[in-house]
Amino acid sequence: MRTQRLLYLGTHQMTAYRWRRGALAREAAFPPTAVGWGQFARYLAQNAKSRFSLLADVAEEGFQLETIPYLRGADRQRVIERKLAQTFFDTPLRAAISLGHEKNRRKDERLLLAALGNPAFFQPWLDGVRATDTALCGIFSLPLITPLLLKKLRIPPHPCLLLSVQEQSLRQSFFDQGELRFSRLTALQQSGVGGVGGVGGIGGIAQAFATESAKLQQYLASQRLIGRGQAVTAHILAHPGAFEAIQDSCADTPALAFKLLDIGECARRVGLKTAPQDSRAEPLFLHLLAADPPGAQFAGEDLRHVFHIAQLRSLLRGAGVLALGACLLLSGKYLFDAHRVARDLDTLRGEAALARRQYGEILGSFPSVPVDDETLKRVIDHYLAEEKRGATPAAFYREISQALEAEAAIEIDRLEWKIGGGEPGAAGGDGMAADARPPPEDGESMAVHGRLRLPAQASTRQWLAAFNRFVDALRAAGLRVEILQQPFDIASGASLRGGDASAEEEKPREFALRVSREAAP
Repeated sequence: MRTQRLLYLGTHQMTAYRWRRGALAREAAFPPTAVGWGQFARYLAQNAKSRFSLLADVAEEGFQLETIPYLRGADRQRVIERKLAQTFFDTPLRAAISLGHEKNRRKDERLLLAALGNPAFFQPWLDGVRATDTALCGIFSLPLITPLLLKKLRIPPHPCLLLSVQEQSLRQSFFDQGELRFSRLTALQQSGVGGVGGVGGIGGIAQAFATESAKLQQYLASQRLIGRGQAVTAHILAHPGAFEAIQDSCADTPALAFKLLDIGECARRVGLKTAPQDSRAEPLFLHLLAADPPGAQFAGEDLRHVFHIAQLRSLLRGAGVLALGACLLLSGKYLFDAHRVARDLDTLRGEAALARRQYGEILGSFPSVPVDDETLKRVIDHYLAEEKRGATPAAFYREISQALEAEAAIEIDRLEWKIGGGEPGAAGGDGMAADARPPPEDGESMAVHGRLRLPAQASTRQWLAAFNRFVDALRAAGLRVEILQQPFDIASGASLRGGDASAEEEKPREFALRVSREAAP
């Protein structure tokens, strides 16, 4: 961060100060000569990394009250620049201070136009600033600092005067409603430094306070800035050691009342940590300039170019620091999250290991199974599949019953139901059909054993027709039917008997079937 240094330019010399956190330290003084200007340039070069503000307290000042129409933006700025050029055409050190808007329908804006005259007096000092590329914040005028002092001291916004001693001069400023209306600088006749007042004899300073305040009051009345006979309070900044002499010289009158302000107490109230040792008020105004600079200043953009570049660098540096801080904070958050995740992962791994140990202990407490794990797994899988399928012979019963209703000559002796391969109740013998096949391994089957009962006069064709109708009814129900035993022996080597067979050969004809279906998916 750049160090802040303050330059105080009076009539007799340029004084340099270093300001840091409310403490003011005097570093050097330069006379207005060729030698002094060279020393000043070297001083600026030695402190090239500092930021400078120049406070001018000179007699060549001009103030003018003006009124402009209600404007905004570029139009307002052009009108103000034209007014300044018309009023102070002989100096480039000009500024305008807004005093607010009038309370009428037009809302005209009131301005205080100010300028620092005699630019030749400033030129050698400003040449040193340009030659050394010094970061100059601005050129400020001491009278424009005084309104801030009144606010800090909480002086009522009535018409009043403020008198202070700087270097070898007396500053008198007039305020109305807390705003500067007029200011002038008077040189003190005695130039010797001594006494508590800090400039000349204390008696001469006290007499100057009384004389100059009375002259200023009369001038303000003649300019109609105050009314005739209007009482005005003159506030005097002074060291407590000078109070007695000032009170002896400054007697109150109906038009002018004096009030003394302890300069040490004023310094404390504005935040200056370096208490003044005499009545000179430069430290007070320099501190106000450093802590809270006014908006109006007199330097042109050519003098403030380096300062603007320094501001831009500071802005970029601040943005970089802010971005770096944000990245560090984000990195810290991610690091903390990673540490937390790693900690949680370690906890989960420990819990998983504990669960595996407990599972092993539980398994070890179970009795041993007489089969190996693979066999047990297959049995359980088969059981679960069968349980999920929920197979029962109910469907076979229903379909066989429907076939029996259609053919009354059929009687069922027994039914044998099975899931999977094999031949449930397969009856061997010559009656086995040639196309008999084992049931599907993943399906279900049922062996049907029954007989045919027809009248005695029924022919062999009728017996076979009744049997075939029963078989066709089962196949129509979607079952696969395999004939295990025919009701008649129809082998190629057997003989068929006609209707004249003996009675013992006309007993009921037995048959055997196997019906099956594929397993449901």
